[in-house]
Amino acid sequence: MTRKGKRLTLIIGALAVLGLAAGLMLFALRDNIIFFYTPSELAQKQVAPGARLRIGGLVKEGSVVKNGKDVAFTVTDKTKDLAVAYTGLLPDLFREGQGVVVDGLLQTDGKFKADSVLAKHDERYMPRDVADKLKQQGVWQGEKK
Repeated sequence: MTRKGKRLTLIIGALAVLGLAAGLMLFALRDNIIFFYTPSELAQKQVAPGARLRIGGLVKEGSVVKNGKDVAFTVTDKTKDLAVAYTGLLPDLFREGQGVVVDGLLQTDGKFKADSVLAKHDERYMPRDVADKLKQQGVWQGEKK
């Protein structure tokens, strides 16, 4: 085999290994690529307790209960609700009826223990993923850009 043939074989082999590695990574991360789940998707998926994930939706009206730094509220997509417990300071723009994404752990009792809470930053903004999922369900009718 000539020098060019050996080089070509080496390059093709390296590309095949890289392609295989990328394919295996995407296969292994297929459930974690999603930015967040809505409460309905979480119920359908039946995630095991102790799983770390993100939940997105709207803060249900009348569900926020504050006790010092401990806050309990409900995230809803107007189909399913999920009780969330959080300890810490909430973002200034956190309020009922607004979009929220919470990051944390699903507990054995079906409630969600949040480590962080992200609220939308102004009255017209809705994260694209949240807006798309709420639009699919016919819940959110925001402005079109």
